[in-house]
Amino acid sequence: MKGLELIKKAMQLEEVERIPWVPFVGSHAGELLGMTATEYLKSADNIVKGVNKAIELYNPDGIPVVFDLQIEAEALGCKLAWAKDNPPAVVSHPLKEGKTLADLKVPCNCSERIAMSMEATRRLREQHPDLALYGLITGPFTLALHLLGTDIFMDMMMNPDEVHKLMRFCTDVAKMMAGNYIEAGADIVAMVDPMTSQIDPMSFEAFVTPYVTELNEYIQGAGALSSLFVCGNAKQNIEVMCKTKPNNISIDENIPLDFVRDVALANNVSFGGNIKLTVVLLMGDEEASRRDALECMDIGGKKGFILAPGCDLAMATPKENLVAVAELVHDERLQGELRASEAKAMNIEKLDLTNHWSKDKVVIDVITLDSTSCAPCQYMFDAVIRASADFGDKVVYKEHKVKVEEGVQMMVTLGVSNIPTIVMDGKIEFVSQIPPLNELKAKIQEHLDKK
Repeated sequence: MKGLELIKKAMQLEEVERIPWVPFVGSHAGELLGMTATEYLKSADNIVKGVNKAIELYNPDGIPVVFDLQIEAEALGCKLAWAKDNPPAVVSHPLKEGKTLADLKVPCNCSERIAMSMEATRRLREQHPDLALYGLITGPFTLALHLLGTDIFMDMMMNPDEVHKLMRFCTDVAKMMAGNYIEAGADIVAMVDPMTSQIDPMSFEAFVTPYVTELNEYIQGAGALSSLFVCGNAKQNIEVMCKTKPNNISIDENIPLDFVRDVALANNVSFGGNIKLTVVLLMGDEEASRRDALECMDIGGKKGFILAPGCDLAMATPKENLVAVAELVHDERLQGELRASEAKAMNIEKLDLTNHWSKDKVVIDVITLDSTSCAPCQYMFDAVIRASADFGDKVVYKEHKVKVEEGVQMMVTLGVSNIPTIVMDGKIEFVSQIPPLNELKAKIQEHLDKK
């Protein structure tokens, strides 16, 4: 069965003969071409070449055209910090720097990197008529964070009408992007809204549900399928995400796949995920990658499930690990052999933190995927930096990225289960939710008072 047909059946909750496979290839495709993320994400030619290389290697049923949650923000005036090995990061927020919402206009599809994305979609559509193409757009809540920064969390309480106006604008931007992707040939429009992991279900229903529901209806009304992506520990919001009536939700390893399966299917929504991005695909080997993928496949089953990494693949992900997953997906014999063998246990060595602590300073460890490429991680680490500034040298903070071995070791040593997480003097204080600045300062002071 062709990939596009297989994914459509899965998203329509029909039993499939084989679980479909969608590697979320973003800037990793630049690595396949020997390019930096900056070179790759600024050229339609490079994107087409990179996606074609990923298709050749990974034999997918569907694939994103571009995985970059800063395209709309850039077109709206946010400044970006470009990097060699990550998508760019938003480093300025127009609505905090003198502009008002009235100053912002929905970007034209002729904006440089928007036009680039649509051109790449048209060319890939022509080249791969039987492959499911995903057009990824920045979810409205995450785009609102890019425009306003973390002040949005306080405004949700103090100025809710203004937040709704901002969400209205961001939804209009998302509709513009969705419509253009569909016109260019995308089969699935995925709203990638990682910052929704930072709010509770009541806030989600008040500030996100009306707008995402509207987007799902718009996408489906235009003849495409809709998917809602979230990363981080958004377990509390899976039910309300499903209530927005997407065709699919997609999650990462922070949320148990069996939990998502049960909630999604009860709401007649398909689901996708959640091969481990870092400890398996990035730092593991082919065997670990196959085993983790098979575990996901066994949990997900052949109704409504799409196998995928938890989020955008790290650039340096060894291609051999993804090839191993692709081979497994297409080979039932290999799946049977793997089930019959004993699982290899991961042996992660804990760190000696004897000299890590201080008698007179608060030591803050922030466990992240990578604050330069993960929006919730970026805003959480930024909150720690801002809160710590008032305490001078009485606070020491450090980010530990689980993209590297030291970060995984620190995560295990501190007993952290979800990312991003803030740990103070060895005590887990804030898990997967960005605290208000005053609450973060109060917690730092509380730890200082114990010195």
